[in-house]
Amino acid sequence: MQAYKIPVSVLVIIHTSDLQILLLERADHPGYWQSVTGSQDSGETLVQTATREVREETGLNTADFILSNWEIQNHYQLYKEWRWRYPPGVTHNTEHVFGLELPQTVPVTPSPREHLGYIWLPWQEAADKVFSPSNAQAIRILADKCKSGKLATDAVRDKI
Repeated sequence: MQAYKIPVSVLVIIHTSDLQILLLERADHPGYWQSVTGSQDSGETLVQTATREVREETGLNTADFILSNWEIQNHYQLYKEWRWRYPPGVTHNTEHVFGLELPQTVPVTPSPREHLGYIWLPWQEAADKVFSPSNAQAIRILADKCKSGKLATDAVRDKI
């Protein structure tokens, strides 16, 4: 029996304070660049999902950095090429946006099953490179928050 994905996911923008953004290239679709993403597993909180996905996709431990729930939700239609992963009839997903701030860029270890490689880019280039509109929007929101000085006051350290 096939285990379907839950249509609830996280998007984690991994960034430095000077707005370098980590992007990963999808193994199942070369040329598609993205931030860390992943579906919630049954019984997980959103923070647990974000923590697990960051660890699985980059090897980073979120406890070593500042993980914040931006309390932004995106509801979007699933790309047709990936709908088979969800229960029959499911066409939409709800994505919850998180940020993970690192003091500087660091090497990461992408999951070879999921990603071909990674790059760190300035936020403008990263926003232009990602294939997902919600990913690009989240990167632009991060830049706006940093410019307005709201990032530090909005970031609340999530506890697992």
